[in-house]
Amino acid sequence: MIALPVLPALVTRLSRKEFAAFQALIFQMTGISLSEAKQNLLVGRLARRVQALGCENFADYFAYLSKRKNADELQAMINLVTTNETYFFREPKHFDFLQRQAKRHPRSAGIFRSWSAAASSGEEAYTMAMVLAETLGRHPWQVVGTDISTKVLATAQGGHYPMTRTEGIPLPLLKKYCRKGIRQQDGTLLVARELRERVQFLHGNLLSPPQGLGQFNVIFLRNLLIYFNQETRKKVIANVLPFLKPDGHLIVGHSESLKGMHPALVQELPSIYRHSR
Repeated sequence: MIALPVLPALVTRLSRKEFAAFQALIFQMTGISLSEAKQNLLVGRLARRVQALGCENFADYFAYLSKRKNADELQAMINLVTTNETYFFREPKHFDFLQRQAKRHPRSAGIFRSWSAAASSGEEAYTMAMVLAETLGRHPWQVVGTDISTKVLATAQGGHYPMTRTEGIPLPLLKKYCRKGIRQQDGTLLVARELRERVQFLHGNLLSPPQGLGQFNVIFLRNLLIYFNQETRKKVIANVLPFLKPDGHLIVGHSESLKGMHPALVQELPSIYRHSR
């Protein structure tokens, strides 16, 4: 009888001092403020990574992150600790607004551009693309998606999703812009190439946004600010505004508010703000 190897138990103990060190590092890198209540969540997300690297405890893992300045491992940690919840046509009134703005866009004004600033796995950006393709047709438009997590960006760039993710996509758009998987890909969908070619995904941290993005008519920054403290929220908004065209619109989640965040932002509708500079 062959004895199977005994796998080491997952590291599950994290002292308050160790948690405080991870809190500070994660805040420095992402702006996310982890409350004390998130300690068990952090353990759950990092335990297998600690084990995979052969670290005996979280202190060893933190030393590995800090002393080696291992950029790849720091990114791997960010991928694990960031929350990435999204789906197609989430909060549909925002996409109705995007459609209205695209319809009003003067053809003489050139390309209409929208930015999914916390793109996650891409559903928001591809929803934007479906709306703009339907509204503007052959007139020039572009969608850019950025996210701090390289893991979800890989999914976004592929545009390949489980069929269960299609809920929310109107049937005519589902048939027009999504390809149903067959054989080994049964139960999945692939966003049509003609749509994927109009969406660009880039790695980006809103604490230090990538340069050269240009300016946008509409920016979606939804359901992200809730993870930041007030000071970081203001910093993120100040970083994003230079990319928003005059009279362009910034859209946040329905549970978020930009009241008093920046004097150049004027609320037009719930969760929708105009750049008044």
